[in-house]
Amino acid sequence: MTETPSWQPSASLAALESRAQQLAWVRDFFAQRGVMEVETPVLGRCGVTDINIDSIAASPTPVGSSPSRAWLQTSPEYHMKRLLAAGVGSIYQVARVFRDGESGRRHNPEFSLLEWYRPGFTDSDLMAEVAELVCGWLGCEAPTTISYRDVFLRFAGVDPFLSSDTELSARCEQWMEPSRLQAFSRDDCLDLLMSCQVEPALAEAGPVFVTGYPESQAALARVSEQDGLRQAHRFELYVQGVELCNGYWELTDPGEQRQRFAADNRARVSAGKPEMPVDQAFLAALQAGVPDCAGVALGLDRLLMLKMGVDDLASVIAFPAERA
Repeated sequence: MTETPSWQPSASLAALESRAQQLAWVRDFFAQRGVMEVETPVLGRCGVTDINIDSIAASPTPVGSSPSRAWLQTSPEYHMKRLLAAGVGSIYQVARVFRDGESGRRHNPEFSLLEWYRPGFTDSDLMAEVAELVCGWLGCEAPTTISYRDVFLRFAGVDPFLSSDTELSARCEQWMEPSRLQAFSRDDCLDLLMSCQVEPALAEAGPVFVTGYPESQAALARVSEQDGLRQAHRFELYVQGVELCNGYWELTDPGEQRQRFAADNRARVSAGKPEMPVDQAFLAALQAGVPDCAGVALGLDRLLMLKMGVDDLASVIAFPAERA
Protein backbone atom coordinates (compact mmCIF):
# COMPACT_ATOMS: atom_id res chain seq x y z
CA MET A 1 0.00 0.00 0.00
CA THR A 2 1.35 3.40 -0.99
CA GLU A 3 1.90 5.74 1.94
CA THR A 4 -0.06 8.98 1.67
CA PRO A 5 2.33 11.94 1.68
CA SER A 6 1.86 14.61 4.31
CA TRP A 7 -0.37 17.42 3.09
CA GLN A 8 0.73 19.86 5.78
CA PRO A 9 3.41 22.54 5.28
CA SER A 10 6.71 21.96 7.03
CA ALA A 11 7.12 25.68 7.82
CA SER A 12 5.40 27.21 10.84
CA LEU A 13 2.84 29.99 10.55
CA ALA A 14 5.44 32.33 12.05
CA ALA A 15 7.90 31.41 9.28
CA LEU A 16 5.28 31.96 6.57
CA GLU A 17 4.44 35.37 8.05
CA SER A 18 8.13 36.26 8.22
CA ARG A 19 8.54 35.29 4.55
CA ALA A 20 5.76 37.72 3.62
CA GLN A 21 7.47 40.42 5.69
CA GLN A 22 10.78 39.63 4.00
CA LEU A 23 9.29 40.14 0.53
CA ALA A 24 7.77 43.45 1.63
CA TRP A 25 11.15 44.49 3.07
CA VAL A 26 12.96 43.63 -0.16
CA ARG A 27 10.49 45.49 -2.37
CA ASP A 28 10.56 48.57 -0.14
CA PHE A 29 14.38 48.48 -0.05
CA PHE A 30 14.63 48.65 -3.82
CA ALA A 31 11.72 51.06 -4.26
CA GLN A 32 13.58 53.56 -2.07
CA ARG A 33 16.61 53.23 -4.35
CA GLY A 34 14.77 53.45 -7.65
CA VAL A 35 15.57 49.88 -8.68
CA MET A 36 12.90 48.36 -10.92
CA GLU A 37 11.41 44.91 -10.31
CA VAL A 38 11.35 42.64 -13.39
CA GLU A 39 10.22 39.13 -14.30
CA THR A 40 11.99 36.76 -16.68
CA PRO A 41 11.24 33.17 -17.82
CA VAL A 42 11.42 30.25 -15.42
CA LEU A 43 11.61 27.92 -18.45
CA GLY A 44 14.36 28.83 -20.92
CA ARG A 45 15.99 27.50 -24.07
CA CYS A 46 19.33 26.98 -22.32
CA GLY A 47 20.65 25.89 -18.96
CA VAL A 48 24.12 26.74 -17.63
CA THR A 49 27.56 25.35 -18.45
CA ASP A 50 28.98 25.78 -14.91
CA ILE A 51 30.40 22.41 -13.83
CA ASN A 52 29.18 22.95 -10.25
CA ILE A 53 25.53 23.52 -11.23
CA ASP A 54 23.23 20.97 -12.88
CA SER A 55 20.12 22.22 -14.69
CA ILE A 56 16.80 20.35 -14.72
CA ALA A 57 15.59 19.56 -18.23
CA ALA A 58 12.01 19.93 -19.43
CA SER A 59 10.29 19.05 -22.71
CA PRO A 60 7.46 21.49 -23.44
CA THR A 61 5.23 20.79 -26.45
CA PRO A 62 3.75 23.94 -28.01
CA VAL A 63 0.39 23.41 -29.70
CA GLY A 64 0.92 21.92 -33.15
CA SER A 65 4.64 21.39 -32.60
CA SER A 66 6.99 18.60 -31.62
CA PRO A 67 8.42 18.43 -28.07
CA SER A 68 11.32 20.83 -27.62
CA ARG A 69 14.25 20.82 -25.23
CA ALA A 70 14.21 23.46 -22.50
CA TRP A 71 15.56 23.99 -19.00
CA LEU A 72 14.23 25.22 -15.68
CA GLN A 73 16.42 28.20 -14.90
CA THR A 74 19.12 27.94 -12.23
CA SER A 75 19.25 31.75 -12.08
CA PRO A 76 17.62 34.62 -13.97
CA GLU A 77 21.09 36.00 -14.77
CA TYR A 78 21.22 35.54 -18.55
CA HIS A 79 17.75 36.96 -19.14
CA MET A 80 18.34 39.89 -16.79
CA LYS A 81 21.57 40.78 -18.59
CA ARG A 82 19.63 40.76 -21.86
CA LEU A 83 17.35 43.37 -20.24
CA LEU A 84 20.42 45.37 -19.18
CA ALA A 85 21.65 45.35 -22.78
CA ALA A 86 18.23 46.72 -23.79
CA GLY A 87 18.81 49.72 -21.52
CA VAL A 88 16.48 49.07 -18.58
CA GLY A 89 18.91 50.38 -15.92
CA SER A 90 19.07 49.05 -12.35
CA ILE A 91 16.83 46.00 -11.88
CA TYR A 92 16.02 43.25 -9.38
CA GLN A 93 13.98 40.07 -9.37
CA VAL A 94 12.56 37.66 -6.80
CA ALA A 95 12.84 34.41 -8.77
CA ARG A 96 11.96 30.76 -8.35
CA VAL A 97 14.99 28.80 -9.53
CA PHE A 98 15.86 25.12 -9.85
CA ARG A 99 19.05 23.07 -9.48
CA ASP A 100 19.29 19.33 -9.87
CA GLY A 101 20.85 17.11 -7.21
CA GLU A 102 20.61 19.70 -4.43
CA SER A 103 19.05 18.50 -1.19
CA GLY A 104 19.86 18.73 2.49
CA ARG A 105 19.49 21.10 5.43
CA ARG A 106 20.63 24.09 3.36
CA HIS A 107 19.59 22.96 -0.10
CA ASN A 108 16.31 22.34 -1.92
CA PRO A 109 16.04 21.72 -5.68
CA GLU A 110 13.58 24.64 -5.96
CA PHE A 111 14.30 27.82 -4.04
CA SER A 112 13.80 31.59 -3.91
CA LEU A 113 16.60 33.75 -5.26
CA LEU A 114 16.88 37.53 -5.08
CA GLU A 115 19.05 38.79 -7.92
CA TRP A 116 19.88 42.38 -8.77
CA TYR A 117 22.11 44.40 -11.10
CA ARG A 118 23.46 47.92 -10.68
CA PRO A 119 24.95 49.67 -13.75
CA GLY A 120 27.91 51.83 -12.77
CA PHE A 121 28.62 49.82 -9.60
CA THR A 122 31.84 47.95 -8.86
CA ASP A 123 31.96 44.86 -6.68
CA SER A 124 32.89 47.06 -3.70
CA ASP A 125 29.90 49.35 -4.32
CA LEU A 126 27.55 46.38 -4.46
CA MET A 127 28.97 44.82 -1.29
CA ALA A 128 27.97 47.97 0.60
CA GLU A 129 24.39 47.67 -0.72
CA VAL A 130 24.23 43.94 0.07
CA ALA A 131 25.32 44.72 3.64
CA GLU A 132 22.55 47.31 3.97
CA LEU A 133 19.88 44.89 2.83
CA VAL A 134 21.03 41.82 4.75
CA CYS A 135 22.05 43.51 7.98
CA GLY A 136 18.98 45.73 7.92
CA TRP A 137 16.73 42.68 7.67
CA LEU A 138 18.63 40.56 10.19
CA GLY A 139 19.43 43.42 12.57
CA CYS A 140 23.06 42.30 12.78
CA GLU A 141 26.39 44.11 12.75
CA ALA A 142 28.01 45.19 9.49
CA PRO A 143 30.19 42.55 7.77
CA THR A 144 33.95 42.57 7.88
CA THR A 145 35.92 41.71 4.73
CA ILE A 146 38.64 39.11 4.26
CA SER A 147 40.29 37.89 1.08
CA TYR A 148 39.90 34.33 -0.17
CA ARG A 149 43.65 33.92 0.18
CA ASP A 150 43.76 35.15 3.77
CA VAL A 151 40.78 33.07 4.88
CA PHE A 152 42.52 29.90 3.62
CA LEU A 153 45.85 30.83 5.18
CA ARG A 154 44.15 31.56 8.50
CA PHE A 155 41.73 28.65 8.77
CA ALA A 156 43.05 25.93 6.43
CA GLY A 157 46.79 26.56 6.61
CA VAL A 158 47.31 26.58 2.85
CA ASP A 159 47.78 29.24 0.19
CA PRO A 160 44.99 28.73 -2.37
CA PHE A 161 47.07 30.49 -5.03
CA LEU A 162 50.60 29.21 -4.38
CA SER A 163 50.31 25.85 -2.57
CA SER A 164 50.95 22.87 -4.85
CA ASP A 165 48.18 20.55 -6.00
CA THR A 166 49.88 17.78 -4.01
CA GLU A 167 49.77 19.84 -0.81
CA LEU A 168 46.11 20.71 -1.29
CA SER A 169 45.24 17.07 -1.96
CA ALA A 170 47.15 15.95 1.14
CA ARG A 171 45.16 18.42 3.26
CA CYS A 172 41.93 16.83 2.00
CA GLU A 173 42.85 13.25 2.95
CA GLN A 174 41.25 13.61 6.38
CA TRP A 175 37.82 13.81 4.65
CA MET A 176 38.38 11.80 1.48
CA GLU A 177 40.11 8.54 0.51
CA PRO A 178 43.33 9.16 -1.48
CA SER A 179 42.00 6.94 -4.28
CA ARG A 180 38.97 9.23 -4.70
CA LEU A 181 41.09 12.37 -4.44
CA GLN A 182 43.00 11.32 -7.55
CA ALA A 183 40.02 12.47 -9.62
CA PHE A 184 39.80 15.83 -7.81
CA SER A 185 40.88 19.02 -9.56
CA ARG A 186 42.63 21.84 -7.73
CA ASP A 187 39.31 23.67 -7.38
CA ASP A 188 37.63 20.50 -6.10
CA CYS A 189 40.18 20.39 -3.29
CA LEU A 190 39.71 24.08 -2.52
CA ASP A 191 35.92 23.59 -2.40
CA LEU A 192 36.31 20.68 0.02
CA LEU A 193 38.62 22.71 2.26
CA MET A 194 36.16 25.61 2.13
CA SER A 195 33.27 23.36 3.20
CA CYS A 196 35.08 21.38 5.88
CA GLN A 197 37.51 23.88 7.40
CA VAL A 198 36.85 27.45 6.34
CA GLU A 199 33.05 27.70 6.57
CA PRO A 200 32.87 26.16 10.09
CA ALA A 201 35.45 28.71 11.23
CA LEU A 202 33.48 31.54 9.64
CA ALA A 203 30.49 30.54 11.77
CA GLU A 204 32.33 32.14 14.71
CA ALA A 205 33.50 35.22 12.82
CA GLY A 206 30.28 37.25 12.50
CA PRO A 207 29.06 38.49 9.11
CA VAL A 208 31.97 38.45 6.66
CA PHE A 209 32.55 39.08 2.97
CA VAL A 210 35.07 36.80 1.28
CA THR A 211 36.62 38.47 -1.79
CA GLY A 212 39.31 37.95 -4.43
CA TYR A 213 38.68 34.41 -5.65
CA PRO A 214 41.14 32.54 -7.90
CA GLU A 215 40.76 33.17 -11.63
CA SER A 216 39.65 29.55 -12.11
CA GLN A 217 36.59 30.34 -9.96
CA ALA A 218 35.68 33.59 -11.72
CA ALA A 219 32.46 32.19 -13.29
CA LEU A 220 30.91 35.35 -14.82
CA ALA A 221 33.10 37.88 -12.99
CA ARG A 222 35.83 39.99 -14.52
CA VAL A 223 39.44 39.25 -13.53
CA SER A 224 42.40 41.53 -12.82
CA GLU A 225 45.86 41.25 -11.29
CA GLN A 226 45.98 42.14 -7.61
CA ASP A 227 49.07 41.75 -5.44
CA GLY A 228 50.75 39.93 -8.31
CA LEU A 229 47.97 37.32 -8.57
CA ARG A 230 45.15 36.92 -11.08
CA GLN A 231 41.98 37.32 -9.01
CA ALA A 232 38.27 37.41 -9.79
CA HIS A 233 36.17 40.42 -8.77
CA ARG A 234 33.79 38.08 -6.95
CA PHE A 235 32.48 38.12 -3.39
CA GLU A 236 30.42 35.90 -1.12
CA LEU A 237 28.73 36.89 2.13
CA TYR A 238 28.72 34.50 5.07
CA VAL A 239 26.57 34.99 8.16
CA GLN A 240 26.96 32.43 10.97
CA GLY A 241 28.93 30.31 8.49
CA VAL A 242 26.00 30.22 6.04
CA GLU A 243 26.79 31.32 2.48
CA LEU A 244 24.08 33.83 1.55
CA CYS A 245 25.09 35.35 -1.75
CA ASN A 246 27.47 35.34 -4.68
CA GLY A 247 28.28 38.63 -6.40
CA TYR A 248 30.41 39.84 -9.33
CA TRP A 249 31.74 42.89 -10.97
CA GLU A 250 30.32 41.49 -14.16
CA LEU A 251 32.28 40.29 -17.17
CA THR A 252 30.93 42.10 -20.24
CA ASP A 253 33.43 40.89 -22.88
CA PRO A 254 31.57 38.51 -25.26
CA GLY A 255 34.78 36.91 -26.56
CA GLU A 256 36.05 36.10 -23.08
CA GLN A 257 32.62 34.82 -22.05
CA ARG A 258 32.47 32.51 -25.07
CA GLN A 259 35.88 31.10 -24.13
CA ARG A 260 34.72 30.48 -20.56
CA PHE A 261 31.62 28.64 -21.77
CA ALA A 262 33.84 26.40 -23.93
CA ALA A 263 36.19 25.76 -21.00
CA ASP A 264 33.19 24.91 -18.79
CA ASN A 265 31.97 22.33 -21.27
CA ARG A 266 35.41 20.76 -21.59
CA ALA A 267 35.49 20.43 -17.80
CA ARG A 268 31.98 18.93 -17.81
CA VAL A 269 32.97 16.31 -20.37
CA SER A 270 36.13 15.46 -18.38
CA ALA A 271 33.98 15.03 -15.26
CA GLY A 272 31.52 12.74 -17.06
CA LYS A 273 28.77 15.35 -17.17
CA PRO A 274 26.73 16.22 -20.27
CA GLU A 275 27.88 19.13 -22.40
CA MET A 276 25.41 22.02 -22.19
CA PRO A 277 24.19 24.17 -25.09
CA VAL A 278 25.60 27.69 -24.98
CA ASP A 279 23.08 30.51 -24.66
CA GLN A 280 23.62 32.36 -27.93
CA ALA A 281 21.00 35.03 -27.10
CA PHE A 282 22.97 35.93 -23.98
CA LEU A 283 26.21 36.17 -25.98
CA ALA A 284 24.42 38.36 -28.54
CA ALA A 285 23.32 40.67 -25.71
CA LEU A 286 26.93 40.93 -24.53
CA GLN A 287 27.96 41.73 -28.09
CA ALA A 288 25.29 44.44 -28.30
CA GLY A 289 26.60 45.92 -25.07
CA VAL A 290 25.75 45.04 -21.47
CA PRO A 291 26.67 48.14 -19.42
CA ASP A 292 29.50 48.10 -16.92
CA CYS A 293 27.76 46.80 -13.80
CA ALA A 294 27.85 44.64 -10.70
CA GLY A 295 25.32 41.95 -9.86
CA VAL A 296 24.52 39.56 -7.03
CA ALA A 297 22.31 36.56 -6.29
CA LEU A 298 21.10 36.11 -2.70
CA GLY A 299 19.29 33.08 -1.29
CA LEU A 300 16.10 34.30 0.36
CA ASP A 301 15.31 30.95 1.98
CA ARG A 302 18.69 30.89 3.73
CA LEU A 303 18.27 34.50 4.77
CA LEU A 304 14.90 33.64 6.28
CA MET A 305 16.43 30.63 8.02
CA LEU A 306 18.89 32.95 9.76
CA LYS A 307 16.11 35.40 10.66
CA MET A 308 14.07 32.61 12.28
CA GLY A 309 17.07 31.12 14.09
CA VAL A 310 16.62 27.64 12.55
CA ASP A 311 19.16 25.41 10.85
CA ASP A 312 17.02 23.59 8.29
CA LEU A 313 15.43 25.09 5.15
CA ALA A 314 12.40 22.83 5.61
CA SER A 315 11.51 25.01 8.59
CA VAL A 316 11.02 28.06 6.36
CA ILE A 317 9.76 26.52 3.08
CA ALA A 318 6.05 25.66 3.03
CA PHE A 319 6.47 22.58 0.86
CA PRO A 320 10.08 21.41 0.37
CA ALA A 321 10.87 18.71 -2.19
CA GLU A 322 9.79 15.81 0.00
CA ARG A 323 6.33 17.38 0.47
CA ALA A 324 5.89 19.07 -2.90
